[in-house]
Amino acid sequence: MRPRTFAEFEGQQALVGEGTVLRRALEAGRLPSLVLWGPPGCGKTALARLIARQLGAQVIELSAVSAGVADLRAVIDEARHRRRHGQRTLLFIDEIHRFSKSQQDAILPAVESGLITLVGATTENPAFEVNAALLSRCRVFRLEPLEEAALERILERALTDPERGLGRERVALAPAARRFLLQQAAGDARIALTALELAVAATPPSEDGIRRVELAAVEGALQHRALRFDKAGDQHYDLISALIKSVRASDPDAAIYWLARLLEAGEDPLFVARRLVILAAEDVGLADPQALVVAVAAQQAVHFVGMPEGYLPLAEATLYLAAAPKSNSALRAYQAARAEVLATLDQPVPLHLRNAPTGLAKAFGHGAGYRYAHEAAAPNPADPARPPDALLQPNLPAALQGRQFYQPTAIGAEASIRRWLERRRAAAPEEGPPP
Repeated sequence: MRPRTFAEFEGQQALVGEGTVLRRALEAGRLPSLVLWGPPGCGKTALARLIARQLGAQVIELSAVSAGVADLRAVIDEARHRRRHGQRTLLFIDEIHRFSKSQQDAILPAVESGLITLVGATTENPAFEVNAALLSRCRVFRLEPLEEAALERILERALTDPERGLGRERVALAPAARRFLLQQAAGDARIALTALELAVAATPPSEDGIRRVELAAVEGALQHRALRFDKAGDQHYDLISALIKSVRASDPDAAIYWLARLLEAGEDPLFVARRLVILAAEDVGLADPQALVVAVAAQQAVHFVGMPEGYLPLAEATLYLAAAPKSNSALRAYQAARAEVLATLDQPVPLHLRNAPTGLAKAFGHGAGYRYAHEAAAPNPADPARPPDALLQPNLPAALQGRQFYQPTAIGAEASIRRWLERRRAAAPEEGPPP
């Protein structure tokens, strides 16, 4: 059922529709080497074959799983022979991300000179998996999972095509079975067509010769389809990013969904726990200081209990963090302090804050004038809001007196910290360190 023309090619209209860059390049016969990047079953191989047919080029297909450097050199020699006879060569490499650096380097000169037009297909981010020299000589086109409407048209063509499809089987696909198949295929035409074929084969014709494929047959054909996931690829980073951003947005429904996607796909639960601990400090912070306690407790519980029950503390922590008030003041305070450190470098520690372990150090004034906070006098009855004097001694380097890095929000528990800090800063002396 692979499409034979662009009219039969479903989906990816932003890429291959009339007037797009790729279609114009094909019509002009000046296609550059390119990498097709997208999930399984979205049409990468089908598109590569359509491109070759449009160009009128000789197509050589290799799989990066089995091909070696010797195979690539043989292809390059054949391409030289064809060019002498005015024929172009298009080399299609499936799973190009599986090629080693030496294999990618082997085809680099032929791609650069235009001896071959390379079309590589990959499910992995080419920025990580294809070396920079080869990638710079290729255009990268991103393919998306097929939309449900496009997938339904593919199924309908398979059901009615008597030559390549199931048209001769006289199939009647029940509406519930169709909806379930479209949903479970999740934009993957290969899964949809394979499951449809198996469901039809498992459904005997009735007395009138029609195979009535019901929901149960499609469910049996699909069984338990594995979630698409790669612990070292984009899915790993995209899913954890979705979880973090959903918690940050205080959306517990989305957060628990993305947590389930990660865990059911086989993500390391301790990786998720580590991210929740970071998130608790970065995004909830002092608006709810208990959040970090909950996140660390969840990490310890998962480590202690393991899976599958480990999803419970992770779910509790995820929901708690999503529902908690948010503040990134700790992050902003550290970033501001770090920027000051890098800008002003080694500012001297004020003398009254320096360690004085020896007589010599004391002779140089180390620790002189330091007021021990725990021995501070009670607040002045005339001004109870004023902090004890020992808390007002300057603690920053002299050149940085008055700088404020921590800006608490008025959200959650941090609101009381903000009120206290405002009073403290208002009472702080302007002068330098005590004599």
